Amino acid sequence: MFQALKQALAGAQILFVAFGAMVLVPLLTGLNPSLALLGAGVGTLLFQLTTGRKVPIFLGSSFAFIAPIIYATQTWGLPSTMFGLFAAGFMYFVFAGLVRWRGVAAVNRLLPPVVIGPVIMIIGLSVATVASDMAMGRAGSQQVIPYQTALMLAAISLATTVLVAIHARGMFRLVPILAGVIAGYSVAGFMGLVDFEKIAAAPWLAVPHFVTPEVNWAAALFMLPVAIAPAIEHIGGVMAIGGVTGKDYTRDPGLHRTLAGDGLGVCIAGLIGGPPVTTYAEVTGAVMITRNFNPVTMSWAALFAIAMAFFGKFDALLASIPMPVMGGIMVLLFGTIASIGLKTLIEAKVDLMAPRNLVIVSVVLTCGIGALELKFGGFSLVGVGLCSLLAIVLNLVLPRREAHHEGIVEAQDV
Repeated sequence: MFQALKQALAGAQILFVAFGAMVLVPLLTGLNPSLALLGAGVGTLLFQLTTGRKVPIFLGSSFAFIAPIIYATQTWGLPSTMFGLFAAGFMYFVFAGLVRWRGVAAVNRLLPPVVIGPVIMIIGLSVATVASDMAMGRAGSQQVIPYQTALMLAAISLATTVLVAIHARGMFRLVPILAGVIAGYSVAGFMGLVDFEKIAAAPWLAVPHFVTPEVNWAAALFMLPVAIAPAIEHIGGVMAIGGVTGKDYTRDPGLHRTLAGDGLGVCIAGLIGGPPVTTYAEVTGAVMITRNFNPVTMSWAALFAIAMAFFGKFDALLASIPMPVMGGIMVLLFGTIASIGLKTLIEAKVDLMAPRNLVIVSVVLTCGIGALELKFGGFSLVGVGLCSLLAIVLNLVLPRREAHHEGIVEAQDV
């Protein structure tokens, strides 16, 4: 009994660590935070079922899908977007089959750092204007909150997040986003910018409003390549948690099973109307600090997440967060995502003096930041999806030997 209580408390702690980032995605994309919690909880349990509950991983909302969800919702509507997200889950099964057939090396050859790095950068940079607009209190061309007030709130949220990320110790170092939101929300409450009446009127218990997917193959084609980056992130996440626990999860239960488990979670999230899920570095950090390697802890975290999804006042509380508070967080968050992409290139020692590598990175960055759109009749590719395909195709077709005035030299094969 005592052991079960201990694991339950550890599970609640894991949910607390993942909470800020997990609900941030639906708040930024207009999805229901309750369904994000439900999708994360159910997705984690399905992951454990697929992997025999051997890996201490919690699946939370994926940041890679923020920009694609925003674009797809505006273009095709929410039901079609959910079908696209459901379809994106099958990309994980493709990778799982490839890993089972040819091993991890095949994935690394298809998606080397020179491909993954710029694509991750685009995930952050493509929505940079959204972060700035929200920080300035703008919704499109409309000034929703006074400019000076909005900037002050955004600055408070951003400064708090930065200070906690840099100076906090122990478990508090893992929740900078949550700290930033709490600080900004508190100041906004004192300024009268929070509607507490809606929170008071919300029911304590409420069934989340599910979104039924609508078949739309254009949205599916758009979302499929988006899943490439988080699928690769999953591989890194599994290896990272293996480094913490001292176990090789790529062998047991096998990387193909962990990918399939994550893919199931993404499919379920799309079916119910929540954001896709992925492995969380924050959770890996929490496992490293607490030294609690028991996967049962993640089961408890998943059950708590599912329970929270039916807490009506919680949903109303999240919906009451003023736009600039989230904008301040986004300024740091999206830049951080872009920095991770840059870090990928640096750590792999990608030689940008080699014309082949320079072409791949340059084309991807320009097309992604410039929002180049490729249309095929009723289908269109833009943003992360188009950039992923461009990077893969260029990496496959460009010759790996470059001619220089000094003679023929071997370009860095990354």
